[in-house]
Amino acid sequence: MVTPLPVRPPQAVAVVAVLLLVLAGLLGPGAPPARAASPAQVTSFGGNPGNLAMYAYRPDGLPVGRPLVVLLHGCTQNASGYFADSGWREYADRWGFALVLPQTSSANNASGCFNWFQTGDTTRGQGEAASIRAMVAYAVAAYGTDPARVYVSGLSAGGAMSAVMLATYPDVFAAGSIAAGLAYRCASSLTEASGCQYGPASRTPQQWGDLVRNAYPGYAGPYPRVAVWQGQSDYTVVPANGRQLRDQWTNVRGVSPAPTATRSLTGGTTLTVYGDDDVRLYEIAGMGHGLPVDPGGAPDQCGATAAYFLDTICSAYHDARFFGLDGGAQPSPTFTPSPSPSPSPGGTPPGTCVRASNYGHTTAGRAYQSGGYTYAKGSNDAMGLWNTFTVHALRQTGPDHWILADGQC
Repeated sequence: MVTPLPVRPPQAVAVVAVLLLVLAGLLGPGAPPARAASPAQVTSFGGNPGNLAMYAYRPDGLPVGRPLVVLLHGCTQNASGYFADSGWREYADRWGFALVLPQTSSANNASGCFNWFQTGDTTRGQGEAASIRAMVAYAVAAYGTDPARVYVSGLSAGGAMSAVMLATYPDVFAAGSIAAGLAYRCASSLTEASGCQYGPASRTPQQWGDLVRNAYPGYAGPYPRVAVWQGQSDYTVVPANGRQLRDQWTNVRGVSPAPTATRSLTGGTTLTVYGDDDVRLYEIAGMGHGLPVDPGGAPDQCGATAAYFLDTICSAYHDARFFGLDGGAQPSPTFTPSPSPSPSPGGTPPGTCVRASNYGHTTAGRAYQSGGYTYAKGSNDAMGLWNTFTVHALRQTGPDHWILADGQC
């Protein structure tokens, strides 16, 4: 699957079944890292404490000094499938940059997930994080990649691993993209990983930011810019995770968590910008768990629909422009300034916080219950069991739209 284990009933049976269908034959025979029509395996790229495979793609005639994007697949996926369906190849060819696609296997994780929740794989200089760093170093030396223009993007477990790389190697990556992922160090064990996926952790933005700053003690340079993609009907990595990533990286970048601009995009997508385009949050109405793609022939369309590649909007196009890969230092889209809060029907202004039991929230219309669990109305943020003992704070962000706000109000 594209989820990091484990899952909770009632969806558990179906998802676990998918998890066990780990793709066979992921590690193909060795091949030289030459320019080709598909990713070629690099069999020797340096230190590999995380036991990963490296695949690379360079468009024909790519000169030295060009950028590099590292792409991290989700569980049960592999490098070639991610390359084929994500849409990134189209922009690598069009705008001229290389791709590196690390690949894990069932030898590392039964479901072929990157181990984003294991401290031995998410610490600078250790495990899978160190292996991915070694791949970047190889590309810089062997391909003449511009070391100042290295980026990372990933989905689900790969998205969480993208957050790991941005936190542990801020001196390597200029920017990154996290799709249906999780905040750095939300979990440090398999048990904690499940809790992060299905229920929001209770940390303040400062605490989230400190987790990143502690990943590389003493680092005084700039931290990467970050784009976050989150489906609002994702019940595998619940929408609260997108906002926690927003809180983590706005804090690390030193910008306000209050939005500076918003924009409506195709596919039911709302883009919210923080700071001077330091952090972006793409929230896609009605989208479940997967990477946003938009098959078609227009310049802003890309990818192919498949399991966990969902037809909504071409995330690769927007990320490539966010990274500045279309020829500019970084894009300058026209945004609509975020309006000041105004009263909503019923006289409750957006921004109002209410703290109550899950039962109290549902009876007041701020949340609803399904299958014995409680969810915030509008955002679908998971709040835990439906009872009078579990207490949360909810903040209204629009008419009949509430988000989990523990530790924030």
